[in-house]
Parts: sequence; structure tokens; C-alpha cells
Amino acid sequence: MPNIKDKFSGFKSGFVAIVGAPNVGKSTLLNQILGEKISITSKKPQTTRNRILGVVHRPRSQLVFIDTPGIHKAKRPLNIRIVETALSALGNVDIVLVMIDVANPDPESEDFLVEKLKKIKQPVVLVLNKTDLVKKPLLLTIIDKWSKAHSFEAIIPVSAILGTQIEELIESMEALLPQGPPFFPEDTLTDLPERFFAAEMIREKVFRLTGQEIPYSTAVTIDSFSQEKKGALVKIHATIHVERTSQKGMIIGKNGSKLKMIGTEARKEIEQMVGTKVFLKIFVRVHKNWGKDTKALRKFGY
Repeated sequence: MPNIKDKFSGFKSGFVAIVGAPNVGKSTLLNQILGEKISITSKKPQTTRNRILGVVHRPRSQLVFIDTPGIHKAKRPLNIRIVETALSALGNVDIVLVMIDVANPDPESEDFLVEKLKKIKQPVVLVLNKTDLVKKPLLLTIIDKWSKAHSFEAIIPVSAILGTQIEELIESMEALLPQGPPFFPEDTLTDLPERFFAAEMIREKVFRLTGQEIPYSTAVTIDSFSQEKKGALVKIHATIHVERTSQKGMIIGKNGSKLKMIGTEARKEIEQMVGTKVFLKIFVRVHKNWGKDTKALRKFGY
């Protein structure tokens, strides 16, 4: 019987951190690479708050991607925690994947990121996203600009939402991976529990279905997550936490219409994830100024 060294001879594996400014498409890219939705998305910046891990299995390699929150100059305690989460991922990975939005540049965040890259010893691959939204001459100018900004191992133009050049991107990273056996079994997609994703799916609907400052003032916790009727039903009680009473009313909506919409949309996605019927009950509670409260930040998982 062959031993583990023989079985994985020539095999490559490693961790890849996806970093960039808020709203450049990092979560969309991870979902596209995996072929599964594990990272929530919206058109609003700073949707991702936690590090999300996704595993890609290839015939002779395994890439473990870490989707990080958007890196920016933060002032609010919650946003400082979010940026710290993103930066902490850089110290323990084999490859850093830096993502830029070519259609909507963010010079301040990009300059901040370039400063951080100076301290990185790992190989860095640059991904130029949303290339479907710009003309080729402009894209060539952007490639030239970034090639002078840092010594990247590769610069790959992609469209994360359309899946353009994704295979080329994976191959460029595969070439940079160190040799070693896989970190996760072949059927592993992520290391996070279902209740985490249930909370994230609810929070995504808050981001997508509410306006103004509401999404940034909300956190979601799962109070209970249980299987009933011999696994034929998953019962979930969740809480949306807001900072002010006025925000509670906006989340609930007239006659509960907004909360019902959030619950219905989230329940459908959670049912797809767990593969069975879901009963979802959502409460809304005021936790005054929780985004500035370090105890609350810890309680809500930040």
C-alpha cells in the first residue's frame, strides 16, 4: 500500500489571500472560482466583514482561498476591526492575490494597499477586475501603471462576474504554490459552519434590500439552529441587531413588509445551502451604538 508521500508526490497546495479595496469584487471572484456561493455580495462596499475560506480541488493541487474584507483607511471601531481582519490574513499565506476594480478606481485605498504590499514577502498576483466595463486602450494603460507600482508575479485581467480569464488566473497561482499534500479532504468547500452562512445570508439581504446607513449599522446573530422532523426541517431563530430605534422601524417596514421580504429571500438561499425545508424566524433588536462597543463587537463575532 503506497504511503502518503508517494500518493502526493509532486502535489502542490497552499493558502491564497484575496485582498483589495472595498467593493472591487473579491467575494464574486471567490464564488466564481469555487463554482458555489459561499461569500455574500452586494453593490454596497464593505459587505464582507469576516474572513471566508474556500477550497479549490485540482487534479495535482489544492488552493485554499481566503476572502478578506475591503482594505481601507478606517476610523470607526467596527471598520478598524474589519481592516485588521483583512491584514491579519496576509501573514500566513503562500500567495497574495491583490484585486483592483479597473472601472471604478479608488486611489486612496489603492495607495494604502500599495504601502502594505511593501512589507509582504510572499509572491503577489494582481487581478484587474471588471475588464468587461472598460475599453482595451484604457486597460493597457492601467496594466502599465500597475506593473511599475510593484513587482507582481503576474498581472491577470479578469471579469469575475462573467468568469473571463478565471482559469488563466488559477493556473498562474498554481505555478506559484509550494509542494505538499492537501490541507483539506476532497469534499471540503469551506471550514465555516452552516449557522455562520445562515447569518451571512440574512445580512446580505439587509444590505441588498435596505438603503442609507442601515446595512452598516446591522449585525446578525443566530440564536438557535436545529434539525427537526428527522432532518426534514431546519429551524432557525435569528436576530438582526441595529444601533437605533429608528433603524429598527426601517428594517421591519410598514406592517412588517421589509422584514418579511428579508426573511423570505434569506430562507430560500439557506434552503439551497442545507438541502431541506427551513423555518426561519427573525427578530430585530436595538443594541445602542454596538459598532463602537468593543464588547458588542466581540459578541457579534468581529
